[in-house]
Amino acid sequence: MERFSQRRLLNGSLLVFVLLGILFLLVKISPLFHTIFIFLKAILGPFIIAVIFSYLLNPVVTLLSNQAVPRYLAVLFIYTVFICVIAIILTNLVPLFNHQLHQLAEHFPEWNQRVQLWIDQMNHSKDALPESVRLGIEKSLDRLEGTVTDGVGNIMGDLGSTLNQLFIAFVIPFLVYYMLKDVHVIENTAVKLLPTKRRREVIQMFREIHEALGNYIRGQLIVCVVVGVLAYIGYLFIGLPYPLLMAGIVSIFNVIPYIGPFIGAVPALLVAVTVSKEMVFGVIIVNLIVQVLEGNILSPQIVGRSLHMHPLFIIFALLVGGELGGIIGLILAVPLFAVGKVIIDHTFRHYMNRE
Repeated sequence: MERFSQRRLLNGSLLVFVLLGILFLLVKISPLFHTIFIFLKAILGPFIIAVIFSYLLNPVVTLLSNQAVPRYLAVLFIYTVFICVIAIILTNLVPLFNHQLHQLAEHFPEWNQRVQLWIDQMNHSKDALPESVRLGIEKSLDRLEGTVTDGVGNIMGDLGSTLNQLFIAFVIPFLVYYMLKDVHVIENTAVKLLPTKRRREVIQMFREIHEALGNYIRGQLIVCVVVGVLAYIGYLFIGLPYPLLMAGIVSIFNVIPYIGPFIGAVPALLVAVTVSKEMVFGVIIVNLIVQVLEGNILSPQIVGRSLHMHPLFIIFALLVGGELGGIIGLILAVPLFAVGKVIIDHTFRHYMNRE
């Protein structure tokens, strides 16, 4: 028993040192390989998106395949249903989303003035704001106004016309199709490349990775959708302007563990400030209720402990991901670190068993 405890302590210590070493190296080499990182992100981006969609659709395809339906027919059937559902959703939601986005950009200068007036009133009241805080808020609002106005123009003007993005949108469905259709061929080919002595261990490792990532991706998608719906209902109930747009932002940022919900609530709070103090209080209450439900019911029941990672380890992963990849890094940090954790665990286990 004592030997087992010492082994676990040694494994944990080695894991911490390895992770710290990897972090140190990544921070040191990131400026040197910035161009390579951008290139790889552009190349691997479509494959990452295709892998996510494959994880989402694979359980249904496998279920149909087990019912004696040829896999390629199962993939085509799921594709048809999936595309129809997405088309219906986009047809109904995108026009409303775009309308609210344009309205937000048009009214932002007016709201900026309202917020600055509110700051001036607060500054002359008994609860006066420090000068540095007031100036900081005003500068942030000025920058945010320009960002929103320019961002809306870029989204509406460039997204649909960029040839590269159109090409990626065209390629991704083909990648997903072949990943779903030939998943067993890909697995068998990969297995043949493995050394015979290590084959069983490596297969077990990839099974754990596959199961963890699949549960995490599917669970996170469901949780984000439910959180967005709950936020939308709450914003509608309190009368917040642009409820669909604000709830969509909350839903998207909820994919980032721990800090995502706070980031996603900021736009709704900024809009609420321009309405009334009661609206600010209402937005805070709605987001607190949604996050309590998400943290205590939705995530434990839907996502569960699929990655088997301690919260401190997740926060560490988010810090590294945010430093190296910005928003994309924050989204991908947790699943990528989970993959690395499984690989390191199996590697240490292999060498410990040898001894």
